[in-house]
Amino acid sequence: MNHITTPRRALLAAGLAPILAPRVARAQSAYPGNRTVSLVIPYAAGGIPDVFGNAITQGLQERLGGTFIMEHKPGASTTLGTRQVARARPDGNTLVFAGNGTFTITPFVLRNAGYDSAKDFTWLGMTGSAVYLYVAHPRWESLDALIAAAKRRPGEISYATWGVGSSAHLGTFDLARRAGIDLIHVPYNGTAAALTDVSTGRVDFMLSTLAPARPHMDAGRVKPLGIATAQRFRPLPDVPTVAEQGFPGYVVPNWTGVAAPAGLPDSIAEPLGAALAATFSDERLLQRLEPLGISAWPTGARAMREQVAKDLAENVDLVRRAGITPE
Repeated sequence: MNHITTPRRALLAAGLAPILAPRVARAQSAYPGNRTVSLVIPYAAGGIPDVFGNAITQGLQERLGGTFIMEHKPGASTTLGTRQVARARPDGNTLVFAGNGTFTITPFVLRNAGYDSAKDFTWLGMTGSAVYLYVAHPRWESLDALIAAAKRRPGEISYATWGVGSSAHLGTFDLARRAGIDLIHVPYNGTAAALTDVSTGRVDFMLSTLAPARPHMDAGRVKPLGIATAQRFRPLPDVPTVAEQGFPGYVVPNWTGVAAPAGLPDSIAEPLGAALAATFSDERLLQRLEPLGISAWPTGARAMREQVAKDLAENVDLVRRAGITPE
């Protein structure tokens, strides 16, 4: 996930203990036995990564036995912890939780991420997708109005992101390309500052996850213009998707998932994948994730492998078109 943060109160409201499925019969497998399995989280402690991390470790432990723990390894744009897992032994003792940004964007915007997403991992399954939506200063009535203004005034309408090469940057670049408009990119060091400047009108609009944008939306400081997913988001039924506003097929991926080092034996990968899918198929978990702007997405290993390949192919093209030079 390229961008996953949420207010502290939302996290407290999430309540991790009730989200786990009732105890079920554990898989008849030697894995993990009495081992301690580390789930590497390449983000700083706190926020939505920990919501996912707690759900994953508790859910896997509930279904497989053994001990699963979170190990935070932030740094180097999430590549520090991810690289550690890519180089670990494929024995099931080390897993990684990360998002599409880590696996399918970062390898193209960093000169040496330290891993090859196409070769260095065994995909176990996706866990969820955080909704992206376009929000703008309230002077903009709709996405149509904003795009029409950008066509009349090329190079004058601005959009904020949390950095060059981020999902927000590539996603908005893709929208501009489809719409045939020229926008001004204003990168920030984080989402909070970007949202503040959108709310005051210093910048026109931005792509954001729901959790940090929601307080501004509720206070009327920003207006939601469109959801960047294939379907409307249940908690925001009146906000149309970008796709249904004249851009069919437009989606900005923002999924998370779990992977292990390449070469993980099927005898370990299969029970892990099944337990992961069962954890994120619990309707009670979905009900607690939705207020944070997250949909559970228990896709399984094959679907994750296909999604990674699709996103890698699309993002390498977007990075090239956007003129981003690897650093």
